[in-house]
Amino acid sequence: MHTKYIDTIQHNMIDNTAELSEEELAKEIQKRNPNLPVQYWFKNRYAGMKYADHCAAFPSLLDVKYNNIYWQYLKTSQGTFYLYSAYYDNRYLVKNKPVIRILTMYDSLDINVTIHCQIWLNNRKTPVFSEVSQKLKIWDDRWGNNKEGVPRPYLLTCKIPSEIENELPEAVSLVHDAACIYAKTLLRVIDNRPENGGLKKGIAVCVKGLDYMHSDLSVQLVEWLELLSVVGADKVFMYVYEAHPNVTKVLQHYAKRGFLDVTPITLPGGQPNLKDLRHWFHKGRIMAKRQNELIPYNDCLYRNIHNYKFISLLDTDEIIMPKSATNWHELIEQLIDKSGGSTDSYYFRNVYFMDSMRELAGWAPGIPKYMHKTQNVYRSTVYTKQQEYIKCFHDTDRVETVHNHFSMSCLEGGCKWYPVHTDDGHLQHYRNECVAELKPKCDQFRNNITKDASIWRFKDQLVHRTVKTLKILGFLDDL
Repeated sequence: MHTKYIDTIQHNMIDNTAELSEEELAKEIQKRNPNLPVQYWFKNRYAGMKYADHCAAFPSLLDVKYNNIYWQYLKTSQGTFYLYSAYYDNRYLVKNKPVIRILTMYDSLDINVTIHCQIWLNNRKTPVFSEVSQKLKIWDDRWGNNKEGVPRPYLLTCKIPSEIENELPEAVSLVHDAACIYAKTLLRVIDNRPENGGLKKGIAVCVKGLDYMHSDLSVQLVEWLELLSVVGADKVFMYVYEAHPNVTKVLQHYAKRGFLDVTPITLPGGQPNLKDLRHWFHKGRIMAKRQNELIPYNDCLYRNIHNYKFISLLDTDEIIMPKSATNWHELIEQLIDKSGGSTDSYYFRNVYFMDSMRELAGWAPGIPKYMHKTQNVYRSTVYTKQQEYIKCFHDTDRVETVHNHFSMSCLEGGCKWYPVHTDDGHLQHYRNECVAELKPKCDQFRNNITKDASIWRFKDQLVHRTVKTLKILGFLDDL
């Protein structure tokens, strides 16, 4: 009996899954690390690929200089690049297309070194060289935190030479000074164009790195994701530093449904990635936090330039509420007609729905008290100023780089923004207090209140979906 008991325990507890073959392992690593050309490297690792003897040999992924899991670094005499991702871009407005876009952080004040791309392709044993033609800072120096040693976000661009413009790059290495240098970087060039010329979908939502280490915002997150779905978001792309276990459970649920794509991320360079210290860093180094978040925002843009017509960069306490239309898709059609087209970004003014406003009004009947946004239908009558704290719908055919609140650079030159009238839509911002910069004059927002139940147009559907999901997740009994 004793032996039988032990055998049962062993049978139930020991993982007898067969070890993956090297090919299967390469495929699995590629899936978990989409910015690395794992399968391409695995196939060509013994092919002797190089430009010439002692010139531009194909780097091994085992010799690449990594930094904080998801980054690679290139150290130069002037500063260090922290490379994150690379994308193929052949949009019709791109000058000298096609090009490779590389998202990086750089820790010196200006890029004063020559950078070359070594472009690697299928069925070619030699790389093709292309000098970086654009070094576009995704930051305005007037915002501050411009110090030596502080990483700041850039978009680098390499033109794909005419000799290979009809071929698709598989990977790119960056080197400095001389193109022949043996590279210690290797990024996959991601080409996300739909197969067979498929059409773009409507609207994707991009969410900067979540850092909910100790905050269980799982219920609010369910309500927010269901609200996004109801108003017309086609998919949500979320980057995550750290999440409470219950929040992770929510993310896994929506990822399994196909509505959410979750990407883990870290901070580059010497910035802290120990979980608790990173959380403090985000709170105590606000400008550095804002600089860092521009990499996932722009990564989300380039992941979706071929798949979605528009992207919107939202926080989990925000929703763009359509007023004159029943959903985002109808609203965008209205805005295109009103603006006459050729608009890069449609921006929505920010208005606060504060917790204190709901507390004054009491609970709304027929809505679960835990549905924070649906319960709060009182807002300030005072909007923040035009072009301040706004959020946008960005046209992915036209925008080159984005900031949290607006497009920073566009493919036809200066970005063309269209101000959406508040009768058509606005940004509902659910907060306990004004943002830090507005706290000295927060009373003017807090003390001027009106009822705005626009969200209740979706109430029945939203309550049904939220309750159903919370039951599936096993959270409802605890509320």
